[in-house]
Amino acid sequence: MTLIDSLKSFFKKGKVKVGMGNYLKTITDHPNINLPPSEIWRIQEDLRYYRNDMKNVHYFNTYNQKKERKPHTLALTKQMSRQLASLVFNEGMTVSIQPHADEQGMTVDQGDDMLDQFIKKVLADNNFNQNYEENLELGIATGGFAIRPYVENGTIKLAWIGADQFVPLESNTNEITSAAIINKRTVSEHDITVWYSLLEFHYYDEVAHTETIENEVYRSEEADKIGQNVPLSNWDENLPEKVVFSGLSRPTFAYFKMPGKNNFAVESPLGVGVSENAKSIIDAANIAYDQYVREVQLAKRRVFVPYSMIRPVAKQEGDLFDGGFPQFDEDEDVFMQFKDKEGTSITQVDTTIRNVQYTATLQYHLHALENNVGLSQGTLTTDGAINDKTATEVVSDNSATYRTRSSIITQCEKQLYGLIRSILELANLPLFDGKTLINYDIQKNPIDINLHFEDGVFVDKNAQAKQDMLIVQQGMMPKVEFLQRNYGLSEEDAKRWVQDAQDDAANDDVLPNNQKGMFGDGGGDE
Repeated sequence: MTLIDSLKSFFKKGKVKVGMGNYLKTITDHPNINLPPSEIWRIQEDLRYYRNDMKNVHYFNTYNQKKERKPHTLALTKQMSRQLASLVFNEGMTVSIQPHADEQGMTVDQGDDMLDQFIKKVLADNNFNQNYEENLELGIATGGFAIRPYVENGTIKLAWIGADQFVPLESNTNEITSAAIINKRTVSEHDITVWYSLLEFHYYDEVAHTETIENEVYRSEEADKIGQNVPLSNWDENLPEKVVFSGLSRPTFAYFKMPGKNNFAVESPLGVGVSENAKSIIDAANIAYDQYVREVQLAKRRVFVPYSMIRPVAKQEGDLFDGGFPQFDEDEDVFMQFKDKEGTSITQVDTTIRNVQYTATLQYHLHALENNVGLSQGTLTTDGAINDKTATEVVSDNSATYRTRSSIITQCEKQLYGLIRSILELANLPLFDGKTLINYDIQKNPIDINLHFEDGVFVDKNAQAKQDMLIVQQGMMPKVEFLQRNYGLSEEDAKRWVQDAQDDAANDDVLPNNQKGMFGDGGGDE
């Protein structure tokens, strides 16, 4: 290295140290971000519990040597998040869109199926149901996640943003309006692994109805650092420094927040993970489980025998008979030898496993965990089996889980309403080779968004359908309402079903036209 190269390197390092080179150790070092660093650390801890990456157990062995080992754990955060996510969102979830009807029940003439078919195609192309359930699981564990639609190759794609990638910049009483989104990638440069971070700063103006996106790229040779600010071309040659979208009623991203107040940073709009306030209980349950497994491992049967009984005797030359003792298999670990002493004998040791005590201790901690996170008794514990129960009994037994599920569904609906609006508004902008994908202004022509979450675990569908059918026959429930409740149809689709059924009945009716409807087969407005 020449003297000039050395000086350049020196001054470059100096700029980094004093901050002149826009070097970020963590995301909270950025001047535009005022999120407490404790929130970043908290989310990282949530991810560690979700990965079931528990700290090693330290202990002293028989020879007073300090050892450490990986503990045996139960992956409780993963288990709770998975159960709640599958109860909230599954393949039975349906979405339908239609123009909003006015007071006379008329809709704007834009083609009733156009919006519904467009949204369903975008969601299907992005494998939405599977991706949403998986990201909801992670969001429940870490406190939240976001979805952002974007344009790629003339189509609308969905970006899934984890809690560790989403940093709020500004929020109101209803939602987060501005945020920073962190994208990372690794590349190999001269046999060195380098981490690049793309920071997208989304600023939404509620008055001008515009969203400004500013991009910054950072480079680091350490995985846990954001690094040095570098040109945008290091990420993508065509990455713009700033983009402005006009005519938006909301930010393009939609955030899901776990229900409940953030008690770790009360001013933060971020949610807290399902196990955030129960980590000490999870640790206690893991300790009980780990000790129980270790006791089972170490409590094997042992037989102590004198050394002379195990030592093999070699066969003597010329001996016609085998005068040596047979050797044990190399994997044999039941017989333990000790030094011969006068009067010593074979001693068998059988250690009693304290399974009753450990089981009771573990069940106690799991019950405490269920109470803490809002799950019904028996969700995690195994001391109360549920067999051959009706859906009504299941609802009664799982009332706590049902309430928690209902709270999460409320937040999911809020996120999905925002996401669908953002998709439609993005599709209405000339971003697709100068054209739009749809021609529908949802701000001037409101829409109705219908979300149906499958709740067959908590509701006896057959019993509900029979009860609703009796109410319909008594004239106390419209047929449209019956179809919506039992088949998850939108109001528009349910009306179409009823009309098609009436048309089919009319075509099959052999009575004269002036007699049709006399026996109630002509239908009403239902």
